[in-house]
Amino acid sequence: MKKAQRLSHLPPYPFALWAARINQVRQRGVDVIRLDIGNPDLAPPDAVIEALCRSAQESSHHGYAGYRGLPSLRRAISDVYARRFGVTLDPETEVVPLIGSKEGIVNLALAWLDPGDVVLVPDPGYAPYTMGTMLAGAEVATFPLLAERGFLPALDDIPADVADRASMIWLNYPNNPTGAVADLDFLTEVVAFARAHDLLVCHDAPYADITYGDYVAPSILQVEGARDVAVEFNSLSKTYNMAGWRMGMAVGNADVLAALAQVKSNVDSGMFHPLQDAAVRALAMDPAWIAERNGLYAQRLDVLAAGLFDLGLTVSMPRAALYLWLRIPEGRTAEGFAGRWLEEAGVAVAPGSFFGPSGQGYIRASVTAPLARINEAMDRLRALGRQDDR
Repeated sequence: MKKAQRLSHLPPYPFALWAARINQVRQRGVDVIRLDIGNPDLAPPDAVIEALCRSAQESSHHGYAGYRGLPSLRRAISDVYARRFGVTLDPETEVVPLIGSKEGIVNLALAWLDPGDVVLVPDPGYAPYTMGTMLAGAEVATFPLLAERGFLPALDDIPADVADRASMIWLNYPNNPTGAVADLDFLTEVVAFARAHDLLVCHDAPYADITYGDYVAPSILQVEGARDVAVEFNSLSKTYNMAGWRMGMAVGNADVLAALAQVKSNVDSGMFHPLQDAAVRALAMDPAWIAERNGLYAQRLDVLAAGLFDLGLTVSMPRAALYLWLRIPEGRTAEGFAGRWLEEAGVAVAPGSFFGPSGQGYIRASVTAPLARINEAMDRLRALGRQDDR
């Protein structure tokens, strides 16, 4: 017996390895404070849980719910895009519900790429952009996101021959891991770049509603003509504290979404009906609920940033997303730096190298832990620093 050859080129998912290491530390009796992943610690709105429970009481809601998602869910997604972004979507052809956006990201690679195709992927970036490409047998060509450019790519610096060979480009704003944001002018440049090089733009936007101050994140579909060359991924995981529910969506170009739906109909059998009913209720929530929750995240960011600044790290406050992207001292590796905090202080952050070679020299810290736990983490790290001073 042998495993598929494609797996010989596919590295283990870095956060799975990190979680295993955290579990090893916990088995030694250490109370680990997890600031490494964007896993919301707060509950979804009460109304969403109530909608789930009501729907689950219906005996007819426990069978297969259909491959393309309930019409009510597709309409709810299109309604949100109309209210939030002023974008009109056809719920029949321009909306595909997903079992979390991660599966859609990988399945789109299977739907759209052939062996030998080239995909432009940001570095640092979310690992499934690369993993999906590799599973499809396509080639990854990275482009850097640099601090001096606000972690926006210099599209003109991508070699023309590489861009012309490419089939797809991945972008993600508000950005994970850096917290960087993009405006409509930049997204307009992206659409023009895609047209010039005959590219599909895949814009991953799960943090579009995790924003601070007066910042409002745009959708790439607000750009005129974008749906000719683009699809956008989004999720209920971060917006409504529903990460474990696995509810996401892909919207935009109808031909691309038809290909994605074709793969999905052969891979999964749709989502549990009550989950879809709950998602419909979530998408109808008053934006005031989101604003109040974001205010809690902003308080946590202030405390986390102040504590890490006191430890001598370079801190830049994000305008969106759940993370601080922190430069570590010269001469230290991201894995070694984060590993020491985990082993000696019981504080888990994410090594920046998990997001690509350009993430070396950084760590990412999340605000998805209660304020008391963040304060405790800072106390532990300050104590560790004082030990270093002796």
